[in-house]
Amino acid sequence: MAVNKHIILNHQEINHKIKRIAYQIYESNVDENEVILAGIDSNGYLFAKKLKSNLDKISDLKSTLCKVVIDKKNPLSEVKTSLVAEDYKNKSIVLIDDVLNSGSTLIYGVKHFLNVPLKQFKTAVLVNRNHKKYPVKADFKGISLSTSLNEHVEVVLDGKQFEAYLK
Repeated sequence: MAVNKHIILNHQEINHKIKRIAYQIYESNVDENEVILAGIDSNGYLFAKKLKSNLDKISDLKSTLCKVVIDKKNPLSEVKTSLVAEDYKNKSIVLIDDVLNSGSTLIYGVKHFLNVPLKQFKTAVLVNRNHKKYPVKADFKGISLSTSLNEHVEVVLDGKQFEAYLK
């Protein structure tokens, strides 16, 4: 059985959004020495790696990747990061995910980083869905969509062809 999928962003559009968001991150951190790009495991981390690669090309800002592991089925369980708190204390952080759905994953990620003093905290997503359960917003977003609750956004960031689609 074929699944109907409606392409939201093609490969070229995703690459363009990544470049634009990298410039926005640079602009909001122009006075900083370092920015922590905290990508939520799996697609959020892939997105963060692509943002880092673009950021490194356009600026001399030191960018450090951090993998954030959140159990999406049990978000109250401990959030794990590849950096220790001392590594991001008093620094600028951008929490990154591929899709902002209900906001629960992003808000639990935000909660984790609020345990230490930070200089600045922003969020970045490739696709921002406009119906959220939690009051969390994306500071940097590739595209905003008004979708119904039964529609699902999929993002493919590995392999040779990237795409975001609605199914």
